Amino acid sequence: MAKTRLKNKYLNEVVPAMQEKFGYKSIMQVPKIVKISINRGVGAAVADKKLVDVSIDELSTITGQKAVPTKAKNSISNFKLREGMPIGAKVTLRGERMYEFLDRLMTIALPRVRDFKGISSKGFDGRGNYTLGVTEQIIFPEISIDKVNRITGMNITFVTTAETDEECYTLLKEFGLPFTNKNA
Repeated sequence: MAKTRLKNKYLNEVVPAMQEKFGYKSIMQVPKIVKISINRGVGAAVADKKLVDVSIDELSTITGQKAVPTKAKNSISNFKLREGMPIGAKVTLRGERMYEFLDRLMTIALPRVRDFKGISSKGFDGRGNYTLGVTEQIIFPEISIDKVNRITGMNITFVTTAETDEECYTLLKEFGLPFTNKNA
C-alpha cells in the first residue's frame, strides 16, 4: 500500500522538527499518532432505536470503516435507560485509514465549519492525547445534507505516544491542525 501524504510529512518534516525542539536522540523517541477514535452519543436513541443505525451508517461513510454501536453501562430510570441499550456509535482508525481521515479532516472538513477561527487548544488530557468536538456532521463532504434528519456532533480523539500536552500540541501543530492561540 502506498504511503499517504501525511505519513510522508510525518517522516520528512514532523520528526526532524520535533527532534530539534525537544532534543530527542533517536527517531523512535519522537511521539506519533497511534489512533484516532471517533465517538458519537445519540441521546434520543432511548426513544427511537433507528437513530443508532443512522449514526452508525454516517460514521461508516465518513471514516470508510464500519462503526460499532456503544451500549449503556448503567441503568438510569429518569432517562428511561437500561443497561445494555445501544446509545451511540464509535470507530477507531489506525494506520493508513487514520492518516487519510486526518488529511480529509484538516483540508476539507474543518474549513467548512461556519465562522471557523481554529480549533481550541484546551482539549488536552494531561497524558498526551487531544479531543476535538465537532458540532455538525455535515462538514464532511461524504454526508449528503438532503438525507440528514437531525444535526448531531461527535468527538474526535487523537491518541498519541506523547508524554506531555506540550509534546502532543507540537506534534499536532506540525501535522497542520489549525489551533487557535495556545494561551487563549
